[in-house]
Amino acid sequence: MLFSPFALLILLVILILMGFNVLREYERAVIFRWGRLARGLVGGNGPGVVIIIPFIDKLVRVSLRTVAMDVPPQDVITKDNVSVKVNAVIYFRVVDQERAIIQVEDYLYATSMMSQTTLRSVLGQSQLDDLLSKREQINADLQRIIDQQTEPWGVKVTAVEVKNVDLPQEMQRAIARQAEAERERRAKVIHAEGEFEASRRLADAADVISRNPAALQLRYLQTLVEIAAEKNSTTIFPIPIDTIAPFLANWSKKAEP
Repeated sequence: MLFSPFALLILLVILILMGFNVLREYERAVIFRWGRLARGLVGGNGPGVVIIIPFIDKLVRVSLRTVAMDVPPQDVITKDNVSVKVNAVIYFRVVDQERAIIQVEDYLYATSMMSQTTLRSVLGQSQLDDLLSKREQINADLQRIIDQQTEPWGVKVTAVEVKNVDLPQEMQRAIARQAEAERERRAKVIHAEGEFEASRRLADAADVISRNPAALQLRYLQTLVEIAAEKNSTTIFPIPIDTIAPFLANWSKKAEP
């Protein structure tokens, strides 16, 4: 009988310690009392100190931090029948800890499975060119669709990023040939545009020179200066056609029978 009050005190302390929980700032508690949702006797659902009833209450910790989950590579057949392997990363966090525990058995696993199936579905409806060039739009579509599916679970998907698109070797060579042909086409177009622009400038210059005969003589002298500056062993003197035109006319008359 002398040890009964002391034993009861020790038992009471042990029970209090068993119901004593400390939750970090990024953690929240989901408490079940006799199988029903409840709040802690002290501290509610956290953060901080949360005291529950031992052996009656069950406490489940839920982290509210953003989770970066890697989506395993998925074999996808695009809309234009090209087989590719794509992997991605999804960023999400829990916004309602009670729904994350009650509405789904394992919200991490469920979100991962939803991401994989959605990735195959969305990319299967896209062309290969869109998959390579419109990455931001595809990421936005993936984020919106997955977020709609996980919203009843209290999970908010903040971003989805397609990391890598693995193409077959044959398709990589075909794309390389296509890119090379495209570069050659642009080079030919640029060269043709340059020739056209140069011809227009030459036509304008000829029109200006034709209005003032002295300009042709100045151009002739400038050409001689440029030739002399190169220190060539042979110097070519261009002769205007107008200078030899009379001689050509006389020669043609003498050649007539």
